[in-house]
Amino acid sequence: MIWRALIPALFAFCLPAMAQEDPALTAQRAAAMLDRAALGVAEADDARDRVDALTDTVRAYEEGLAALREGMRRAAIREQAIEIVFEAEQDRLGRLLGVLQSMQSAPAPLLLIHPSGPVGTARSGMIVADVTPAVAADALALRQQLEELAGLRALQAAAQSQLADGLTGVQEARVLLSQAMAERRTLPPRFTTDTDALLRITESAESLDGFATALRNVQALSDPTEPLPSFAEERGALPLPVRGRILRGFGTADAAGVTRPGLILAAESRALVTAPWHATIRYAGPLLDYGNVAILEPQGDHLLILAGLGELYIRAGDLISAGDPVGLMGGAAPNREELIISDGQSTGEALSETLYIELREAGEPVDPILWFATTDQ
Repeated sequence: MIWRALIPALFAFCLPAMAQEDPALTAQRAAAMLDRAALGVAEADDARDRVDALTDTVRAYEEGLAALREGMRRAAIREQAIEIVFEAEQDRLGRLLGVLQSMQSAPAPLLLIHPSGPVGTARSGMIVADVTPAVAADALALRQQLEELAGLRALQAAAQSQLADGLTGVQEARVLLSQAMAERRTLPPRFTTDTDALLRITESAESLDGFATALRNVQALSDPTEPLPSFAEERGALPLPVRGRILRGFGTADAAGVTRPGLILAAESRALVTAPWHATIRYAGPLLDYGNVAILEPQGDHLLILAGLGELYIRAGDLISAGDPVGLMGGAAPNREELIISDGQSTGEALSETLYIELREAGEPVDPILWFATTDQ
């Protein structure tokens, strides 16, 4: 369904704005997202399409957890900033507290008596009158900062508990999604593929480039009953297939000086990978040292290659819609301790897995970033 394809784009729009707001408000919004995701798991069994419901639930969990960690990260940064100010002004704050305590403990009549007599009392009264507003302002600012610090620490403690619950929830939702995909009864129409030819080129492939070139010559043996929506018209508007950040761009050399004609996305382990657009699955399985590879054909002259998945949900010949699950990233699911943010300088994300994305047009690689709605262009 088209609206499901828009969900990642909406989250991509909302999360940067959330990253700029108050950490408490960010955590509150994230908590609401996690609550809705938990409700999605409960309602998935009654949904007409359980796979769609669980796919949306997993995405909601992933985005909610990311937002919650961002709120915790911003709270940690703010806490560090307050503590740095306290440390830098420790002496002045100590003197201020001493003055406030002495003024509070001294009897009021004694404050009005000065050893030099009435003139001294008048002068001291004028000095106190001048100093008191500044002391009061400093005291109020100190009190506000102490209250904010206590609130930030309480926020982080509550968020840690909710983070643990959310982590349990997303792991459960991923397991349920895997089961639902395996048990799915109503499958979309499938193309018939030349399996012998596909097997031959898979076994003889020496590189991803050679495999994609050879695959382009293996034609489906049947045509879809209805043409797929135009892929070319979606240029610049597609959601990324997995939530993460761009690690290396098109044609950018890595540390070893190797360049690849595609994008490398850093993603969390076990993150959900979905189809950016309606497509036919031309290949799904292990290939060379790329791990599991899915090759999608969104249009006759385009191939979208996703390499590095840990688990695949699709088979060669399947017809899938935008937003449908393709598989999961590899790696072990992160535990609670790995997700809790203790360092304000951390990005708050354990992006330990990489997804390689390559887009071919008429057999030639093109820059995929031009097709996706992302700020990393």
